[in-house]
Amino acid sequence: MKVCGLTGGIGMGKSTSDKLLRERGVPVVDTDLLARQLVEPGQPALAEIRKAFGKTMVGPDGHLHRSELARIVFADATWRKILEDILHPRIRELWRHQISQWRAAGKPLAVVVIPLLFETGAEEHFDATICTACSAVTQNQRLLERGWAPEQIRQRLAAQWPIEQKMARADFVVWTEGTLEAHAQQLYSIVQPVR
Repeated sequence: MKVCGLTGGIGMGKSTSDKLLRERGVPVVDTDLLARQLVEPGQPALAEIRKAFGKTMVGPDGHLHRSELARIVFADATWRKILEDILHPRIRELWRHQISQWRAAGKPLAVVVIPLLFETGAEEHFDATICTACSAVTQNQRLLERGWAPEQIRQRLAAQWPIEQKMARADFVVWTEGTLEAHAQQLYSIVQPVR
């Protein structure tokens, strides 16, 4: 089985790529979704976050105050590292377990979407890496359309490698500036030979 890691800047087409691959029947695991599962009420990671960041991080209903945590970790690299140390090993364990299951089931190809693929040194686990990218202008426009404030955008971008660095490290780049059809065609041309 071939396993591809898919990364890219925030707002640069990772989720769209995920959707397009699933539509083609490619097994995909999204690490952002895994991270959300890990902080559900009752999960050990949530208890660790509460211990590290304080009781106010978890509401009376047992749910994480995601926006408050994001405000803290994207404003301070030290706090971000504490959160990453809690979540990243667990996330990696989950997606590697999923890959093992797909491998045992005889799947020819699988894709793992990891926003911080290169930043976390995960590329060694993949046969190929794919980076989705677009211009900074388009990225900013997409994030503003999501309702993000300019300061939020600046902080999130500062927490990731510059897209040029990710593109240089990736085996393949999917340029998402154009139409959805162009995005899909580029993506399929990469994964089709692997299947």
